[in-house]
Amino acid sequence: MSVLEATVVKNAGSHYLLSPLPAWDVFPAVLRGKVRLKASEITNPVAVGDRVRYEWADEGDASADGKAVITEILPRRNYVIRRSTNLSRQAHIIAANVDMAWLIVSLYFPEVKLPFLDRILVTCGVYGIPATIVLSKTDLYREPAQEEMDHFRHIYESAGYRVIETSVETGEGIADIREACKGGINLFSGESGVGKSSLIKALDPGLDPKIGIISAAHLQGRHTTSLYEMYPLASGGYVIDSPGLRGFGLVDLEKEEIGKYFPEMLKASADCRFTPCTHTHEPGCAVKAAVDEGRIAPERYNSYLGMLEEDKKFR
Repeated sequence: MSVLEATVVKNAGSHYLLSPLPAWDVFPAVLRGKVRLKASEITNPVAVGDRVRYEWADEGDASADGKAVITEILPRRNYVIRRSTNLSRQAHIIAANVDMAWLIVSLYFPEVKLPFLDRILVTCGVYGIPATIVLSKTDLYREPAQEEMDHFRHIYESAGYRVIETSVETGEGIADIREACKGGINLFSGESGVGKSSLIKALDPGLDPKIGIISAAHLQGRHTTSLYEMYPLASGGYVIDSPGLRGFGLVDLEKEEIGKYFPEMLKASADCRFTPCTHTHEPGCAVKAAVDEGRIAPERYNSYLGMLEEDKKFR
């Protein structure tokens, strides 16, 4: 029996769709039980973007029902992982083998939560995934909230991140993202309701990811994308649409390491009096001095302190 390789392009719980990228030729697959057991602390042993080996099931294999059977998960180049909301010892892999993470936020409708964004940025940094921040729905608030938009850009551009302003209504920023997506696997992630699926459809009108609405009562998005799925873009490259996230816990990161993944803090920490320095109480801390002097945004520093507190809860 020949063993073949493909990429996971859809995760539907216990069933998957594979394609031999770069060709787009999708077919169904199931997971062999012993592969599932190897990742007991991961809620999903196979993630979208994973390269896998598979076999075609024997005719007598009723459990596979003629589908391909995933026999091995190949080593991951990188992945985006978060701690499960209700299971502190378990984690969930959002996507694997990603070339760019596009982190979608909106200033309002729903309102951006900077600590949430910063947790994703830290995780991307840990696993070496380039990240770009996409400020969506700018047509809704550019006029009344230009000052807030400028402040947001200053916070993250000062930290070393690229920020792209977009609107699916006016087309602002869409061409830039479409061009940058060519030739790679791109993860689109963010909180519920920020416009990920609408943005994907704007990049390629031939695609039809589910598009949600905002709850007027709570100004929060309703979950519309319940599955992780990859789509090919007509202009080149692939996008992974992920379910809207409401929480993002850090995984595999010691508290002493967290500051290394805030680029502006890492730069300033070279001048700290003590090494290591937690940047919380030590005398001669260059990071705290940079916050006091306005060279590091207090919002980012507060996110860092929150991550230290979160780390204590899981120990």
